[in-house]
Amino acid sequence: MERAIVIIFLVLFIGRMSVRFILQRLNMKNLQLNGRKIPPVFEGDIDAATLNKMTDYTYDLSKLEAKESLAGDITELILVFCLLPPLAGWLYSMQVHLIWQALIFFALLAATSGIVRLPFDVFHTFVLERKHGFSTITWKLWLTDLVKSLVISGVLMAVVISALMAFIIYLPRTWWLWGWAFFTLFQIVVLWLYPVLIAPLFNKFEPVADAQLAEKITALAQKAGLKTSGVFQVDQAKRSRHTNAYFTGLGRTKRIVLYDTLLASHTHEEILSVLAHEIGHWKKKHILKQLVFMVCASAVLFYVIYLAVAWPPLYLAFGIAGTPVYAGFFLVSLYLSAVSFFVSPIGAAISRRFERDADKTAFALTGTARPMVSALKRLAKDNLSNLHPHPWYAGFYYSHPPLTRRIEYLQSLDYK
Repeated sequence: MERAIVIIFLVLFIGRMSVRFILQRLNMKNLQLNGRKIPPVFEGDIDAATLNKMTDYTYDLSKLEAKESLAGDITELILVFCLLPPLAGWLYSMQVHLIWQALIFFALLAATSGIVRLPFDVFHTFVLERKHGFSTITWKLWLTDLVKSLVISGVLMAVVISALMAFIIYLPRTWWLWGWAFFTLFQIVVLWLYPVLIAPLFNKFEPVADAQLAEKITALAQKAGLKTSGVFQVDQAKRSRHTNAYFTGLGRTKRIVLYDTLLASHTHEEILSVLAHEIGHWKKKHILKQLVFMVCASAVLFYVIYLAVAWPPLYLAFGIAGTPVYAGFFLVSLYLSAVSFFVSPIGAAISRRFERDADKTAFALTGTARPMVSALKRLAKDNLSNLHPHPWYAGFYYSHPPLTRRIEYLQSLDYK
């Protein structure tokens, strides 16, 4: 039985690694073959020099992501087969409370993964992004962001882990149900508080300074029947020249956020079309649907974890003495992560459907697709997007339709 458990892990691990490698190679090969060809829908909007920059950026980014994925895979194997057994044994020998054992265990794992990712984060921010004209962040701000992120993630992780271990200790037969209820409530609270408590720790949010634009945005939101806590601009330019806009928060904390870089480079009509798309997600209840799915799926996962961590062969298969439940959580998470990788294309396909619905809603709100098309073309140029993703790569990973297909669809709406 123990051998079968390890074999299943290795099959999933090697399968994920192989599929990821094949898709990355296909995407990069497709870029080499077609990356210098201007797609028909972009003719007259970008020149050969701009397209070359887009292709070079995508190629450099893909190479870095491939190396980071490989480093992550190697780290996972070392953790599972070399470090996990002695670490679990050492923690058990300390004879401290289970909650403290779990906190130390996950803190060490998080630190190991963070140390492995750190060089890639530094290279991405200060070498690759600067090479292509995006990164504007200083070392001081980057380090400040890093410390804040570590503290916030550490506190949140400690709260969740402590609560789960407490449920396991005091409610051993039903801890999965209480754990699921707590985890669900915790995520909802974090989503609710993020715009007003966490995000302001990193950026300055203030009402859109352009009074005329703010008035148009308010009118658009009223037309859609959307009530928000406001429309804000965020000082993203101090970190990067990338442009974006997003909808965040729940209930009374709902807000529309625009990057200052977006405000500086787009027309009012383009900005309104982007916001109409985000409003489309709200009108179609995409966020609510995703939340409901998350709640239902997490209930099933918690019960699966409940059964798995109480199964001694799982620990024996990886050379772990006893049944330290925190080590069981980690092992089960590895299997679930691998399985989720293979089913992720389903989620990506649903997300692309949501994006198309939001585009259709934006068209209905604004009465034309032309500003959205113009905005997408400008966003593509500003962010050096990949205009030639391999179909298999896009189908597996993309949460949005590829840009050329999305623009073709939007243009077709104006002729219906």
